[in-house]
Order: sequence, then structure tokens, then C-alpha cells
Amino acid sequence: MNITVQDFTGIYDYQPFMQELREKATKSADIHWLDCTKIVGTDCYCDDDAIKEINDLIDNAERSSKGINVSNSVNNSINNSTETVPQIHFFDNGNYHYMSKLWTDRIQEPFSLIVFDHHPDMQPPRFGGILSCGGWVLEVLDNNKFVQNVIIIGVADRLVDEIRAEIASYPSDARNDDICILDKVSFFKESELEKEIPLSSFIYQQNSLSSNIYLSIDKDALAPAYAATNWDQGSLSTEALKATIADLAANHKIIGIDICGERSHDFEGSEQHTIQDADALNNNLNRELFDFLQKL
Repeated sequence: MNITVQDFTGIYDYQPFMQELREKATKSADIHWLDCTKIVGTDCYCDDDAIKEINDLIDNAERSSKGINVSNSVNNSINNSTETVPQIHFFDNGNYHYMSKLWTDRIQEPFSLIVFDHHPDMQPPRFGGILSCGGWVLEVLDNNKFVQNVIIIGVADRLVDEIRAEIASYPSDARNDDICILDKVSFFKESELEKEIPLSSFIYQQNSLSSNIYLSIDKDALAPAYAATNWDQGSLSTEALKATIADLAANHKIIGIDICGERSHDFEGSEQHTIQDADALNNNLNRELFDFLQKL
């Protein structure tokens, strides 16, 4: 698998494992380390100029490693799974989860999007349609012709109810979709994680999945015992996360994997974690997920 790390805040400086990847990126064409710290207009919201700059960074990294011409961010794609693009993407904290929208823009074949997140990330845009960490899933559903359906796992119960009510209240002509957005998205609430049925069984019971699956993981879906993030967290365990991914990979082709949910750079400690504990926890989790995903 190929790996891309997008460093937006410098948080990976505090994780030895990520620094190992940074060092390896200087010697391996399979690992890309993209310094995004100087790009303006990226925190929570990503404006058009920032999107272009980010896509240019990705394209240039692939051009240098493959020695081919890269035309643009849409055509530089996972084309019928024959062209290999970086398959594991780390991109900082949850404020940058919109990167999953930019990565899935590159897919040129039908796929199902499975998101692990404590938040639905389906809020309508508030600033003239600008892409945001809180609304990127809605953007994918609205604009990506290849996405067949979206499954969001671990969302706080009240947020699921709120977003369902909000979307159901849209005027019938508010969107260009032939079907309601809610017909293409399924939620597995945080309370449902307490059931002893494997998550993959829930998914198969209620969804017809594409043969291709794209995974987007925000670590705030995990309980604080497993990660320290910059948003309120859910109750998913690392074991349940890995078991679900393994079950999905056994029956489908995983065409991309995103990982975000680091602590904020200005984190000063909390009731659950000191700064040092948070960094150690996240460092170990990133290494664990990396090792696990490499074996799929």
C-alpha cells in the first residue's frame, strides 16, 4: 500500500511513529509527506484556493514518484482500480476531515463510502457553499456520481435525529438529486454499538454495498481510552473498528482509507489525558492502524 501524510498543524511532530514515516518518505516513492502548514483557508473550512493548492501538492507528489504527467485532480484518479494512488491517507485532526471529499473526488468507478465518526458531517454549507469538515459527506452525496451509498458508524444519537429532521425539511426542489439524500445514507448510532452483533452484520443487513469500499475514519468515533481527539468522542473500541474493517475487506475491495482525528495543536490536557498521554495514545493508535491496514 502507498501512504500519504498531510500535515496541516504540525501535530505529527509529537508522534515518533509519524516521524518515522516522514523519514521514510525521503527514501521511498511509496510514502508521500505533504507539508500543508502554510496553506491558508484550511481550518474547518477549505476555500477554493486552498483546494487547488492541496490538489496541486498531491498531483506533484504523484508526478515525482511515478514519473508521469498528472493532468488535474479529477483525472488523476483511481480509474477502474488499475492506477494505484496512495491508499492510506493520514490528515491531521478532525478539522480536516473534508479531505475525504477531495480524495473521493478522484475515484472513477462506483463505490460505497463507510465513515467512522461521532458526527454525521452532513451540515449544509453556511458560507456560500464552501467545503467544511462538518458538511463534507453531504457534498459527496450531492456531487459525486460514483458514490452508491454512505454508511456512517458511531454517530451520537441526537445528531442523527437532528440531521434527519433537517434534511427531511428541505423543499422538494432544494436539491438536484432525483432521490432524497436520506435514501442513500444509513446511520449506526452510538447506542447501537452496544449490541453484541458485529457491526459488519448491521451493515450487510441494511445496505447493498458496492464491490468497492472507501473507508474514512475519524478517531473521535472511538472512546477516550483509545484516542485523544479535538472533538467530543464516542464509544467505539479499536477492536470493533478493526474487526469491522477486516470483515468488509474479506468480501469487498478496499480502494482507499482515510485516518484523521489527532488532538488539536493547542491542546493543554483534559480530565482524560495529559498532553504526553494523548500523544502516546495517538502515536500507538496510528502505528496499530497502519500495521493492521497493511495486512488487509
